[in-house]
Amino acid sequence: MQHILLLLPSETYRAADFMHAAAQLGTRVTVGSDHRNPLANSDERVIEIPLKHPELAADAIAEYASEFPLHAIVAVDDQGVITAALASDRLNLPYNSPQSVTATRNKADMRRRLTAHGVPQPAYAVLQAADDPQVEADLLGYPVVVKPVSLSASQGVIRVDDPNELQPTLARVQEILRERGRPEHEAILLEQFVPGTEVAVEGLMRKGRLEVLAIFDKPDPLDGPFFEETLYVTPSRHTDAVQSTIASVTAQGAEALGLTEGVIHAELRTIGRQTSLLEIAGRSIGGLCARALRFGLGVSLEQLILRHALNLPIHDLQRTDAASGVMMLPIPQAGRLVDVTGVNRAHEIEGITGVEITVSLGQLLTPLPEGNRYLGFLFARGHQPSQVEAALRAAHAELQFSIETNCDKSATASSIA
Repeated sequence: MQHILLLLPSETYRAADFMHAAAQLGTRVTVGSDHRNPLANSDERVIEIPLKHPELAADAIAEYASEFPLHAIVAVDDQGVITAALASDRLNLPYNSPQSVTATRNKADMRRRLTAHGVPQPAYAVLQAADDPQVEADLLGYPVVVKPVSLSASQGVIRVDDPNELQPTLARVQEILRERGRPEHEAILLEQFVPGTEVAVEGLMRKGRLEVLAIFDKPDPLDGPFFEETLYVTPSRHTDAVQSTIASVTAQGAEALGLTEGVIHAELRTIGRQTSLLEIAGRSIGGLCARALRFGLGVSLEQLILRHALNLPIHDLQRTDAASGVMMLPIPQAGRLVDVTGVNRAHEIEGITGVEITVSLGQLLTPLPEGNRYLGFLFARGHQPSQVEAALRAAHAELQFSIETNCDKSATASSIA
């Protein structure tokens, strides 16, 4: 029986889905996590590893594998990808190189590599402690986008429209970095804001070749000042020519970073005939969004990822649904969740296949840009992308979240767009 190590950070949404996929394959699983994982059934199947320290984590994995040989290592989220690459390299297991994966986890390194290979992307500057941000922003031209180089899920990403906003925004981002335990004086990325519509690409790299699994449209504008993701709908309604360009730019980005194996997730903006690569990651789509995708005879994205990692046959990459989508539910304000209503009504909307509220009553909520979590996820399927989008919006309208603010006043958010 083949043996796979799943790196499951304690904060991941995706533990259950990956464990279910492994069970369907009949694969022996060991869970590697920064804390004991409740899904592991015995001590033999779980190892505690310091995912925040990839070199030490890779050492722990190599030691474990000396007694319990592994056939593959899969990181389910950003927090584990560098560890997976380092450990796979030491154990001679198939994976992207540590250098390529490390570049996906540092937006400044990513930008430099994309520049060196001529990949279309936003104009940018990497701000070090000694740099004058006003000079760099003036050279780029407003509006600009401030981004931490090391965070994900749009945490700390803020649009700045004029010079008076720049210093306060940088101070806010630096405070977010301090709260996340990042090194003092860590570089910050400054990018020219790229107008247009945003799309996401889910792809599978096999021997350096990109196979596009899905192109998701994002119907809600993402213009800032914060960048809350909401709707993802596939197939894309862009023209074939635009979709071809999107796929081509994604492939160029993967090649520039040296990504050759496994699933990737990319974010791009397109306007007219121009397409810019915003980011590319050596892991699959975040949150529970992978549930919007099924392939062949109902194969999940998680099972596809595990099949590829274990070098098992992958017979069909065609999606099973004519159209599908997911709506992420951003946190509208800081406070404590006291009630959720409308879940049953949301379930009853035609086309809705799932309603998942992922926060618990009583839980403290932090919205973007300081936070990086969602209230939950809605899922829909239909004959046309427009039907899927309409179903998601209708289900969303049924939900109400009552949030007790820090001032002990109750506020109800019926729309979280």
